[in-house]
Amino acid sequence: MNKTVRIFLAITMLGLLIFPFNNLKAGNEDRVGECGSQELLINPWARSSGWGGVGIANTRGIEAMYTNVAGLAFTPRTEIVFAHTIWLQGSGVGINTFGLSQKIGQTGVLGISVMSMSFGDIQITTVDLPEGGMGTFTPSLMNINLSYAKMFSNSIYGGINVKIITQKISNLSAQGFAIDAGIQYITGEKENIMFGIALKNVGSRMKFKGDGLSFNASNVSTGGTGTAEQRSAEFELPTTLNIGVAYDFIISDQHRITLAGAFISNSFGKDQYMVGLEYKMMNYLYLRGGYAFEKGTFKKAERTNALTGPSAGLTVQVPVNKKKGSTIGIDYSYRPTNPFQGCHSIGARINL
Repeated sequence: MNKTVRIFLAITMLGLLIFPFNNLKAGNEDRVGECGSQELLINPWARSSGWGGVGIANTRGIEAMYTNVAGLAFTPRTEIVFAHTIWLQGSGVGINTFGLSQKIGQTGVLGISVMSMSFGDIQITTVDLPEGGMGTFTPSLMNINLSYAKMFSNSIYGGINVKIITQKISNLSAQGFAIDAGIQYITGEKENIMFGIALKNVGSRMKFKGDGLSFNASNVSTGGTGTAEQRSAEFELPTTLNIGVAYDFIISDQHRITLAGAFISNSFGKDQYMVGLEYKMMNYLYLRGGYAFEKGTFKKAERTNALTGPSAGLTVQVPVNKKKGSTIGIDYSYRPTNPFQGCHSIGARINL
């Protein structure tokens, strides 16, 4: 036990050391809009988003790569997940996500996931042609995640995730990287009390580069012309510190209710408080709901988040091989928004 405690403390101290001191102003509303890569704060998975991403202490498998990478260590063998999200229905934004995890050895798990956002075709406009007519371009955002998680003991699980961030339009692009680290701790006579902590999106500043920053300029003194290039400002990533707790009410071998809560400290926005409830019937049906609260949630004039707070979802899965525990499942979640008509996510998962 002393060894596992030392490991737990070492990982926690490492997280505190790599957390940038200039990001300690968490929850500062004056910093809203000062960072970029806001897509890193979007949960693209259909299962965990069904209760608002509150499962920092108890999310298991591939989806833990978003909430708390330590949960990836619970992958029993091989897991494959596909998900599609209609983000802010009516805006034309879609998110496609794929994930694969594989257990290696007795205690380790490797995972990879790719999240891609599409915005459709957008008209190219200029000062002279503000209505377009010059063709279209397609912006794209892509995040690639490479993760490793490990079971240190029957109670302590830890993991680390490296993100490669790419953003492109027709004539500009930006690349960067970030690191997530997380721990989950399980205790209780029935292993039904769970704690989790995750530090997310700690990484390099990003900067746009490309021909889109160039323009023709005239030299007044010589009368000649040449190409000048504007400088793009660097921007930081939306670092967050997430703390969660969960408790399983084990009604019987076939029924379980999980109550979860979380606190998310945002470096460039308002802090969030989350609560969620999940009901499990055997291993075939899951029903879940959640609520995320931040300052101004109940006042439209003060709300700065398109998501209005509540979320709901369900999972239906069937066994393929009962001896091995293999299953195939479908996940769905809905998050209401204002403006637009909400966010719908649907996913398919295979556990081999």
